[in-house]
Amino acid sequence: MCHCNTVKVVESPGIPRVSKNGTNASVRHERGHYQKVVDGRKRPIRGLWKRGNRFYARLSVEDRETGKKETRRIPLEGATTIAEAKTEMEKLKVKREENTLPVLRQAPRFDHYADQYLNYFEKVPDAKRPHTIATEKGHLKRWKRHLRDTRINKITKPQIRAFIEDRQAEGLSARTVNLSMVCLRNVLNRAIEDGWIASLPTENIKPLKSTPRKRRLFSLEEINSIRESAVEVSRNGRQLADFLHLLAFCGGRMSESLRLKWEDVDWDNRQLTIGADGMSKNRKSRVVDFNPNLEKHLGQMFKRSAPDSAWIFPSPQRGMKDIPARSFRESLILARDHSSLPDFGFHDCRHFFISFCVMSGIDYMTIAKWAGHSDGGILIGKIYGHLNSEHAQRQAKKIQFSPGQNNPHLL
Repeated sequence: MCHCNTVKVVESPGIPRVSKNGTNASVRHERGHYQKVVDGRKRPIRGLWKRGNRFYARLSVEDRETGKKETRRIPLEGATTIAEAKTEMEKLKVKREENTLPVLRQAPRFDHYADQYLNYFEKVPDAKRPHTIATEKGHLKRWKRHLRDTRINKITKPQIRAFIEDRQAEGLSARTVNLSMVCLRNVLNRAIEDGWIASLPTENIKPLKSTPRKRRLFSLEEINSIRESAVEVSRNGRQLADFLHLLAFCGGRMSESLRLKWEDVDWDNRQLTIGADGMSKNRKSRVVDFNPNLEKHLGQMFKRSAPDSAWIFPSPQRGMKDIPARSFRESLILARDHSSLPDFGFHDCRHFFISFCVMSGIDYMTIAKWAGHSDGGILIGKIYGHLNSEHAQRQAKKIQFSPGQNNPHLL
């Protein structure tokens, strides 16, 4: 039988009080106070405490919210003897080293954690594009309203499925609901990184089946009609007209094309570099080789470019600062209404470029390289493959097997 004495101490750690003769001072234990546990030789066991009949390990652990190290007492469940308590304490130390120590504080509410997630990206603008942050903020607002004060580690599959059902009942498309799920997963993945949860509650919840709307293919004549209207109805019409032709002839996205500089144009190698600033959709730059229309258009733009700006599309309100234009959306709305083409958008120019590349017989891998797709042309074939079939059928109609043409021995 072990005759281990204990020493009463206050909440803050310290060296056990020692009597004048050098022995531990035996002090009466009061309920609610921690005692330092000592071994058979009356020596304090480092990190081991007791309160009532329960053992505790005093460990230095990292706060998962602040990243700061704090000292806490962790109950040693199931330990009834000093030997068992020492064994359990060593197990906790191993878990701490392996970064698998259980969460010692209550997990944050989802709404609070989602706000922390968004605040991070707003303070670190290079981590995500402003448009992406705005989109996530809108979807997470719905999730916060649905989950209310649910703790991040208490979110359940039934809650998630109820959200999906509610959103569909509101008439939202499957694509929009799926996007909301992506935003939720982004927050939950951050919670895994922070150690609040071990796995995603969205696991095995399949995306809703979504049939993408077939985008109309506008003709070059229709794009030119909008360009002409832009010059008539908007003071920024000339810039918008140039912008639409550039998008149509290089396939660039709106935001990345607005940030193009003249130094991105390589006249000698006849190439245009998109995304050199690292702010493209996939954070990678790409090179678009000149086609005749693109080369001619860039040459015309360069001749009338602003001599005091490095940007291809400098802001009309830049004043003394050299900054790029932020958007031509308002001018586009005026122009497309004036030309009776209200459904036209900037992305239709990119659709125009890729579609005519496919119908011109260019291989999908090359088109993907120009468009900034990293899948080697799989998406091009999936979305635009039907255009190739239509083009092939039109070409097939040109085949003639009449006498005197092709092989006269056929007839």
